[in-house]
Amino acid sequence: MVTTLTTTDHSRDSVGLKYVYPVLSRRAGGLSVGINFNINNACNWRCIYCQVPDLKIGAAPDLDFQLLESELRLFLDEVLQGDFYDRFQVDQDKRIIKDIAISGNGEPTSLKDFGKAVALIGKVATEAGVLPQSRFVLITNGSLVHRAGVQEGLKTLKQYGGEVWFKLDSATDEGRTLINNAGQSCQISMDNLLLCTQLCPTKLQTCLVDYDQRGWSLKEKNAYLDLLKIIKTKDSDLKEVMLYTIARPSLQSESDRLEKIKLDVLNTFADEIRLLNFDVLVTVT
Repeated sequence: MVTTLTTTDHSRDSVGLKYVYPVLSRRAGGLSVGINFNINNACNWRCIYCQVPDLKIGAAPDLDFQLLESELRLFLDEVLQGDFYDRFQVDQDKRIIKDIAISGNGEPTSLKDFGKAVALIGKVATEAGVLPQSRFVLITNGSLVHRAGVQEGLKTLKQYGGEVWFKLDSATDEGRTLINNAGQSCQISMDNLLLCTQLCPTKLQTCLVDYDQRGWSLKEKNAYLDLLKIIKTKDSDLKEVMLYTIARPSLQSESDRLEKIKLDVLNTFADEIRLLNFDVLVTVT
């Protein structure tokens, strides 16, 4: 059976590997080589729009570094030298590795040897000729940036020309509890964000959802803008915000209570953020 990669299917097992999976990413705009440390479907948050099945609270298990290295070398060779694009019916304009993305089925920085893993991925991707031409991205909720091991990993990511996509779906404690089921306060999250920007180039990624047909509230919008204003007064190189809404069905219990935020709402909010001298990327498909 022939498989087709689409932006609406982010299956982690499409090529039969344990840690490595391909994605056609709407935000990256092409092929993203995903790295999944959280093969146990464990995360320290439970975002209500999450598409991970059987999500549980926890951390990433111990990593088989030898297997990760062999899988990544094998897969990159198949993409660069093999018939991967033909077998998965990838459109000609998408036949380029846009990034190596550490993401997966939970919070990747919960991996005990996170820094060592970042270094391995950077080394393999560089030797394959993927880096530095492609991006090297960490997608994270940022909740563990205060840990020394995570900070070392962020420094290594920067050495390989990488960047962090730091999740910020709400700037209120109530919103974070509702959307992310996160116990960490907004203040600690902002402290981690500011620290992250000092260690590695960082962008904000924000998923806006309509919960119970409430829309995007004025309270949430103003809190978010106020947070960005505070960031502007700090020692931070944060320059870009990525706004998006849900594209695939949630696999959490709140799924039937979620709807997409309308494009005009996203665009209006993006314009308000741009007035604060941030670049904004809006993605809806």
